[in-house]
Amino acid sequence: MQKQLIEEADYYSTGYSYALSLISGKYKPAILYCLMEYEPVRFNEMQRYLKKIADKTLSQNLKELEADDLIVRTVYPQIPPKVEYSLTERGHSLVKVLDKLCDWGNENRR
Repeated sequence: MQKQLIEEADYYSTGYSYALSLISGKYKPAILYCLMEYEPVRFNEMQRYLKKIADKTLSQNLKELEADDLIVRTVYPQIPPKVEYSLTERGHSLVKVLDKLCDWGNENRR
């Protein structure tokens, strides 16, 4: 296989760029990790897990992850309303990648 010249390359057309665009940011990886470990998770549980995240920030990140089909929001018709978040099949496919990141972090923690 011949190596592509950097002059001809387009980072934004790579799979790496696409994957990072879905999980980039301060909280998205943490949200996905939380769901990977504890799903299903309610909004308040997630907020307590992430400690200092604002309601608006958590809500926006959850909406983006849902729009990207990585998580699903399940609303239960009861009073008071109950909402839970869990990984979609597509979200579960990221678990291998997140596990590897976790392994690397554990092996290289100082």
